[in-house]
Amino acid sequence: MSVPAFNGQLGIWDMMINAGPVVKLVLLTLLIFSIFSWAIIIYKVILLKKIEKETSAFYDVFWEKRSFSQIMSESKSYKYTPLGKLFSSVYKELSSAAGGPDEAGQGKAPNKWSMERMERILRKTSTQETARIEYAVSFLATAGNTSPFIGLFGTVWGIMVSFQDIGALGSANLAVVAPGISEALVATAVGLLVAIPAVMGYNHILARINRISSEMDNFSSDLLNIVEKQRSS
Repeated sequence: MSVPAFNGQLGIWDMMINAGPVVKLVLLTLLIFSIFSWAIIIYKVILLKKIEKETSAFYDVFWEKRSFSQIMSESKSYKYTPLGKLFSSVYKELSSAAGGPDEAGQGKAPNKWSMERMERILRKTSTQETARIEYAVSFLATAGNTSPFIGLFGTVWGIMVSFQDIGALGSANLAVVAPGISEALVATAVGLLVAIPAVMGYNHILARINRISSEMDNFSSDLLNIVEKQRSS
């Protein structure tokens, strides 16, 4: 890494341009992390907003409609909420056990072993839907945890090269030391700039996903209770 003369006006961009190849590679890696992190955050926030809106609307449809077949027909217009998938999985099991879709939800519910099967189907569907919603969110945790250390690696490497240049020049005054160390410290700063939004985005998204998971659990319980009442009637 070359050692430019320090004039007190070295900007951030100048530091990046003058950094050594390893530090530049670190900065490029952090830039990629940042782009992917922000893309995931924006996409997931938009998706979760759609899911939450449709979940609320589907709940209204579920409690307003008396026939499962009507609910099933309405559910086809709700593409984002996982509640539609949960209901569809139970409706298909009811249709099969009751003898056809026209009889599903009309008092001809399956027997006990079928109820246990539906519980398993609901758990499986919930797991699949949660995995679908959480897809790529773990990258935010990875970026948040590793970016500071990647930046620190760039800083340590840059300072090490700076000291090598100091030894080669045989001088340790501020004009020689300051530029190289400043360039190296940029890597740590960039690492933190990548990590902070990633961690905040991860926590925010995960909290909303947990609320949706709770909605799925509550809906599954309500649905099974209704089917159980029909079986007993």
